[in-house]
Amino acid sequence: MKISHFTFGIILVFACIGCSPKKAEESIKSDSTSVALASSSAVVENKKDSTHKFIRTADLKFKVKSVIKSTYNIEDLAARQGGFITFTNLTSNIDEHESEKVSRDSLLLTTRYTVSNTITLRVPNSRLDTTLKEIAKNIDFLDYRIIKADDVALQLLSNNLTINRSVTNETRLTRAITNRGKRLKETTQAEELVINRQEQADNARISNLSLRDQLNFSTINLIMYQSQTIKHELISNDERTREYQPGLGTKIVDALSNGWYILEAVLVFIINLWGLIVFGGIGFLIYKLYRIKFKK
Repeated sequence: MKISHFTFGIILVFACIGCSPKKAEESIKSDSTSVALASSSAVVENKKDSTHKFIRTADLKFKVKSVIKSTYNIEDLAARQGGFITFTNLTSNIDEHESEKVSRDSLLLTTRYTVSNTITLRVPNSRLDTTLKEIAKNIDFLDYRIIKADDVALQLLSNNLTINRSVTNETRLTRAITNRGKRLKETTQAEELVINRQEQADNARISNLSLRDQLNFSTINLIMYQSQTIKHELISNDERTREYQPGLGTKIVDALSNGWYILEAVLVFIINLWGLIVFGGIGFLIYKLYRIKFKK
């Protein structure tokens, strides 16, 4: 059975249309993944280069499918690479609250929130590239990736020169104090200079320790988030409390019952006063008899 060129063309067009959305989606996903996985020469340690000393840092912001799972994954990853976590801040940011009445005494509370986490981890400088590639496996969409390599070789050299000068100057001043430091004023000034040189040397040593620590362990700052989550919760409707008040008939029955209790209380109170009532009655009889006798 022969197919005309026109019919074949139509079939080919529909086939392309049917496949294009899927291919476009796969292309977008592939591009995003390739961007995330792409290595950078800034994170690769060059062992042949002994002149430069690079402090490497990486800053990433990306979307993940589950912040909780990715957090655990990255924490385990840092430990496997010989690194450690220095900061983590896992939060749920409420975007919107909405309530809707579903029955006389119930409300449906809808909460829209976004889970995010900010993590700072440090890994050995030689493992930075591997760590970033492993982190990229969690990425669903990459917002940005910033990698810095700051050369601190000159700063290290400057600190070392400062230490050497301070030590040399301190030694000379100490000898001068020992040999000619007989006058109190001159000795005091010389000792103050020694202390200043020691302070400069200490600051340079501390700076070098900090720089070497940053050279040995690279810092990675991560901001990750997931799609907005919607939570539905059924709660009681406390705004319609009047609807739960008793009706008129119930109020009348309660009033009669309360009135009877009051009457009982009054009768008991009167009975408790029986002595006074008897005494008053006797007094009233005496009074009556006295008036009758007085009239006669």
